[in-house]
Amino acid sequence: MNHRPVVLASLLAASLTMRAPIAASPEVPYPEGFRRWAHIKSSLSAPKSDTDPRAGIHHIYANELALRGYETGHFPDGSVIVFDLLAVTSANGTTKEGERKLVDVMHKDSTRFGKTGGWGYEEFRGDTRVRVVRDRAPIDCFQCHTQRKDHDYVFSGLRP
Repeated sequence: MNHRPVVLASLLAASLTMRAPIAASPEVPYPEGFRRWAHIKSSLSAPKSDTDPRAGIHHIYANELALRGYETGHFPDGSVIVFDLLAVTSANGTTKEGERKLVDVMHKDSTRFGKTGGWGYEEFRGDTRVRVVRDRAPIDCFQCHTQRKDHDYVFSGLRP
């Protein structure tokens, strides 16, 4: 008795009923060397609570294409903006940068990130390359950045 046709038919039926896995969002690469890019601005954010994760010193950097975007109001594909968040330490009346808390990255690629205004988003933990946001970017990042749609989804601007 030949079971081959039954096995093949079973495999075909199983493959037709299986759903294709959901494709993961394209990855945003870690911005190597970003501290040598154009420094856009810095700010100090006081904590709103003892556990406020966004409190600290914020530095914003832009690669050459993003700098052009800041100047023209339109960020071309290839633009990368980095939000570098550092903890704050204070001693003897001096406030200093502490350890890095996170590195947030916006990467403009209208083909890969068309569903999120052309921008890909990622957050890296501390001084590591550990991704925090991953596939939640359309919800966690883009949803907030839609407030700045008229500014190509970018909150920061060049300092006058």
